[in-house]
Amino acid sequence: MPARAPIDLAPPAEKAFLVAVDTGDDAGWTAEDSLNELAALATTAGADVVGAEWQNRRHVDPNWYVGKGKAEELNQAKSETGYDLLVADDELSPAQQKALESLLNVKVIDRSRLILDIFALHAQTHEGRLQVELAQLEYQLPRLTRLWTHLSRTGGGIGTRGPGESQLETDRRIIRERIKKMKERVEDVRRQRQTAARGRDRRLYPTIAIVGYTNAGKSTLLNALVGSEVAKAEDKLFATLDPTSRQVKLGDGQTAIVTDTVGFIHKLPHQLVDAFRATLEEVTRADVLVEVVDVADAHADEHRATVQTVLDELGAGDKPRLTAFNKADLLYPGADGDRPAPAVAGSVLVSAETGFGLDALRGAMAALLASLWEDVDAEVPYAAGELLARVRERGTVELEYGERSVRVHGRMAPSMAGELRSVAERWEASLVAEGAAS
Repeated sequence: MPARAPIDLAPPAEKAFLVAVDTGDDAGWTAEDSLNELAALATTAGADVVGAEWQNRRHVDPNWYVGKGKAEELNQAKSETGYDLLVADDELSPAQQKALESLLNVKVIDRSRLILDIFALHAQTHEGRLQVELAQLEYQLPRLTRLWTHLSRTGGGIGTRGPGESQLETDRRIIRERIKKMKERVEDVRRQRQTAARGRDRRLYPTIAIVGYTNAGKSTLLNALVGSEVAKAEDKLFATLDPTSRQVKLGDGQTAIVTDTVGFIHKLPHQLVDAFRATLEEVTRADVLVEVVDVADAHADEHRATVQTVLDELGAGDKPRLTAFNKADLLYPGADGDRPAPAVAGSVLVSAETGFGLDALRGAMAALLASLWEDVDAEVPYAAGELLARVRERGTVELEYGERSVRVHGRMAPSMAGELRSVAERWEASLVAEGAAS
């Protein structure tokens, strides 16, 4: 009897149609450019993009997003392409979403919802899933309709509803309760991260956060700096959600903790920035930032502006920064690991794929960290031997040995300088007390 072919149980890909409104307010971005990125997002989410339309308008229509006439044209496009999913390039109000769904009789989502779904698809760790669920709940709360079914079998039902409470009100209450619990769990994650950060501070390794637009090559760069594949690197938007930290050897014998962070994107939903704030604290705690820019992308300047906007929102916009212009191999075929790379005014041209410029980047990272070092002249007791060993290892200092103490003068990282001064102050106070007692 011939073997039967395996049955494909995977659901068919949704046919997505994209729509945008160009009001001319988004400097550097046309509706067509933004739709190209939206198409990449939809493909990453698993949809099959079958068409796209955009409309030039002075303002977004408050009822339909696009004008009523364009909305009617979307109905015609549905009969031509057979799409069953409409994706708007901007965040839709609940009223706009409902109006389009009623007119077109298809599922309607916006860019924010699409990005949230991609985050849910890619979140691998417990922490990542917590933060994605919180962002989804906060996005869904104002968009509840009577189409919602019970969100919790334990939270609703007999004995739990108020008199005359409708299903919609119950669903809202359940979501609010779940949001409260999720925020508490995310806060636990934040505290755990702070504890881990304090442990790193005690080791006094400087910290570097890799930031940049999604798919600029941040994970590939971290892997190249470490020399092994420690961060997930794929040619997809938002391939990395969960931060990865590793020790990296820099120039002049320095070692730093380098962290790969989640990528940013144009029109990043504010729910994600809020939910991932615990993770993104790695950016605010870092001593310096390395901004990775896809130098081969025609919208590199607009991407950098987006990154700056998110960094400003996080309170990290003014941190010391080094720019790594990545993917040099796409512009210059000869950019391989055997050629020296230019490093100019806080930037280095690199290719994480071929290794081009990595030595120059390590040297520039070490130089930037060293530029933050402080001059120190302090006297500490011999009992501070462990601290003195770290100072010798990670600072540029001279030691003068006395009868009971060691004088340290030179340059070192601010955190180490602070610890040294604190020990010196206690030693001086003990000498004063000793003299008074005698």
